[in-house]
Amino acid sequence: HQQKQPYRQHLISKAPNKNQEKVHLSSSTVSDTHFMYSLLGKRTAQVLWQSSHSSFRMMATQQPARIAVAQMRSTNDKQHNFEQIQTITERAKANDVQFIFFPECCDFVGTHRDETLKLSEPLTGPTVEQYRALARKQNVWLSFGGVHESIIEETGTGQEVKNIYNTHILINNVGELVASYRKLHMFNVITPEFKFRESETVRSGPALVPPVETPIGRIGLQICYDMRFAEASTLLRKQGAEILTYPSAFAVSTGRAHWEVILRARAIENQCFVIAAAQIGFHNKKRESYGHAMVINPWGTILGEAGNQDLDVVVAELDFDKLKSVRANMPCFEHRRDDVYNLSTRVGLAYSQDTAAKEKFSFGGIEIPPNTIFYTSEHCFAFTNIRCVVPGHVLVSTKRVAARLPDLSPAEINDFFQTVCKVEKVAERLYDATSSTVTVQDGPDAGQTVFHVHCHVMPRHVGDFPENDQIYGELNRHDKEPERPRRPVAEMAAEAARFREEMARLGL
Repeated sequence: HQQKQPYRQHLISKAPNKNQEKVHLSSSTVSDTHFMYSLLGKRTAQVLWQSSHSSFRMMATQQPARIAVAQMRSTNDKQHNFEQIQTITERAKANDVQFIFFPECCDFVGTHRDETLKLSEPLTGPTVEQYRALARKQNVWLSFGGVHESIIEETGTGQEVKNIYNTHILINNVGELVASYRKLHMFNVITPEFKFRESETVRSGPALVPPVETPIGRIGLQICYDMRFAEASTLLRKQGAEILTYPSAFAVSTGRAHWEVILRARAIENQCFVIAAAQIGFHNKKRESYGHAMVINPWGTILGEAGNQDLDVVVAELDFDKLKSVRANMPCFEHRRDDVYNLSTRVGLAYSQDTAAKEKFSFGGIEIPPNTIFYTSEHCFAFTNIRCVVPGHVLVSTKRVAARLPDLSPAEINDFFQTVCKVEKVAERLYDATSSTVTVQDGPDAGQTVFHVHCHVMPRHVGDFPENDQIYGELNRHDKEPERPRRPVAEMAAEAARFREEMARLGL
């Protein structure tokens, strides 16, 4: 044990009820211990890792970040699936975990497309409400790594569900749904076991979701097949992820070949913890999952792995000093050649008061009122204007103060113009336009008066100026005429709220 080699003890004696098993826990040391136990009615293993020379942290405190990772076998019986979730939650919480991770399809696995659509629910439905109540009751954070979120469409005869999202949700310990991510990559493949086309039922999500701040660290949300696309995990790491999650219902043949290899690769290349909850066994006659739920540290070491049981839970402690050490001693992300290659993303956030509490934005040295900001991305933000040339005239600026476009990094340039395109799309929808003037005054001879890179987005209509290009003269004058009053902040805030609402509706 001085070498910290993992070991397990599994001591089971029969309880009076022949369908149940009594559990005995045994340990040898406080600092290096593995426990295995059986859940009532199910053979279930729990692995508890501790390092005798590690210190842990939980955001503001320096306490252990203890998590549980579930393995289960879902069917089309939603109530039985929830009972599995309850059992795992109760047993994990008894071991003082802060966060429990459940796999893809934890709500159900349908036997065919029509049944899947019929059983799916919106995130406001009874299944997610059960999850929220469970989190409140147990005072624990829960990750449900792939529920079937129904997409309800209006038809001539009423409402109909034709497609769903595969959605990873996080629920905090008071039962609030704090984040949701819709799976990006559709599993349309032919394996030795079966032909599977996820896109026949599931609609792919619109974007990555920025890492979510939680009591155990910043979590990047992914689902199953997403793990094969390394760019997504790299973008999440660049945005601050410390933990990458891959809840899965992985096929058996590909699982044997690739499951551990891919998960360890994602941990090593991004220097993050990887948490992969898993489905296992036959869900129906046509579908079987690989299992092997696991937790991996930033060095690529497997901290714990579930066994072959239908119902299994791995408990692990995440050593963030190890994460810091790995990143400091091998600073790969400082060595990246963004001047030669780089990744960009459509990740962005509708601005909220939660964002305002964490980050302040200024434009040309002036702090922008938080309620007038309607969108943020990794490098940029968008806000309403104090003086408008036309209705809907808004601004996009960079977070970092840079005077001109050539002063921006490749990543900032990509992000800047992607943000401009999104804002233009929403502005045209809100102001019933099909055209826009989009312009950057880059330098004083081009009319720039605020030496902080920004773009004017102005929806256009036929006849809004006698001569179309007169808008440029008006743009050059609009902030220099003292008699032109500034808009009230309340008016700008109301407009920003409309932009936020429309961007959320469009999934931007």
